[in-house]
Amino acid sequence: MAGLYYHIPYCKQACHYCDFHFSTQLKSKRSVILAMQQELKLRAAELKSPLRSIYFGGGTPSLLTPEEIAVLIDQGQRLGRATSEIEITLEVNPDDVSPERLKDWKNAGINRLSLGIQSFSARDLKFMNRAHDVEQAHQALVWIARQFENFSVDLIYGVPQEQGDSWANNLAIISEFKPPHLSCYALTRERGTAMDKFIQRGVMPEIDEDQAQREYQTLIHWAQELGYVNYEFSNFALPGYESVNNSAYWSGLPYLGIGPSAHSYDGQTRSWNVANNALYLKSIAQEKLPITREELTFVDRYNEYVMTRLRTAKGINLDEVARIFDQKTRDNLLKMADKPIQQGLLIIKEGHLVVGAEGKFLTDGIASALFLVNLGS
Repeated sequence: MAGLYYHIPYCKQACHYCDFHFSTQLKSKRSVILAMQQELKLRAAELKSPLRSIYFGGGTPSLLTPEEIAVLIDQGQRLGRATSEIEITLEVNPDDVSPERLKDWKNAGINRLSLGIQSFSARDLKFMNRAHDVEQAHQALVWIARQFENFSVDLIYGVPQEQGDSWANNLAIISEFKPPHLSCYALTRERGTAMDKFIQRGVMPEIDEDQAQREYQTLIHWAQELGYVNYEFSNFALPGYESVNNSAYWSGLPYLGIGPSAHSYDGQTRSWNVANNALYLKSIAQEKLPITREELTFVDRYNEYVMTRLRTAKGINLDEVARIFDQKTRDNLLKMADKPIQQGLLIIKEGHLVVGAEGKFLTDGIASALFLVNLGS
């Protein structure tokens, strides 16, 4: 089992763009954490190989007490027979960071932080309804850089602009700190979010794809100049600081998700927990797993393979396609890739099918064009 993921379904307030499962009512937090411990016991048999990473996501995991974090880490390491160099990441919000809490998190077993800054623009933070302000973002980054060698910063590009260039300013500020890892995501309109409703009512402008593409290209050039490796479409790392958790996901390795709405994958089956805290608690209390499972078909596994591998710098290993699937599938892939290769969107490099510089921002669309619709494709 490559990774263990804990989904912490609580936040102080709702960001306008977020469609993840969470609650702003914290009264059930302790009960949910206890239930997550019980769920992991019930699913211990699924931890079939030594753990390489534990990841606290959400939601806002930095709302947990250091004691709650330590218990979940200890249980995961014991049941998962963790490797000695296991990566243990905690997602944190700037407003939760202090020198004292950083020490507590480190003592609890956290050795990597993921800081959700999103932007250093006060206007952008207000637009997204983030709980922190610009000063807290700066201060959190200073404190983390002093106490943690391994940490990441989250930024969002493609935020509608009235004037100025907050994205260029974000990159200029990050240049001063040069964190070991960056995760940068395009602002997207997700159905049912507050932002979706604001756009429908004309309160917010529609997302500008051209702006997002320009800002992504700016990011790519900036990252190259500073020595970052763009090892996956949205992830950038200084050499040696690639996220074990992220790399495992994009390499198709198995992971176990614990908590309300958490997803799991074992190579053949994908599963997910109920996205409802009350129903999750009720089910675990009865020692029943609140899980929906989906057995992946040949086509499902192939399409997912293409999507995940094409997003990485290594791309699709053509010999591996023949080994995992069959030679016919490999030949068919190359046939479908011929047009984007001629267009310069894809290139073949050392036996790998890789997205070219011109197709970088179009990666997901290129991948979908290579999908199998059925076995006769």
